[in-house]
Amino acid sequence: MCELYAGEPQTSYDSTKRSIRLHGVVTSISLENKMWQILEQICEAENVTVPEFIATLYQEVVERHGSVKNLASMLRVTCLTFALNSN
Repeated sequence: MCELYAGEPQTSYDSTKRSIRLHGVVTSISLENKMWQILEQICEAENVTVPEFIATLYQEVVERHGSVKNLASMLRVTCLTFALNSN
């Protein structure tokens, strides 16, 4: 039943920490490798770098909602939204 999910290499859900600059401040983000892969797919489609995409998305969320409460969670939901809408 779970072969599709259980067969995923463990490296997919290992976490990697990356640093990006948001509003002039360096911020570290820890995400699962699979999430970074999806972000890279999004950025390729948008023709931007991952840091550019995250900074733009962050700014747009701040403009709409006043703040970003949990950046890593927001990025995971972004990846999920992309994956669900790519089919």
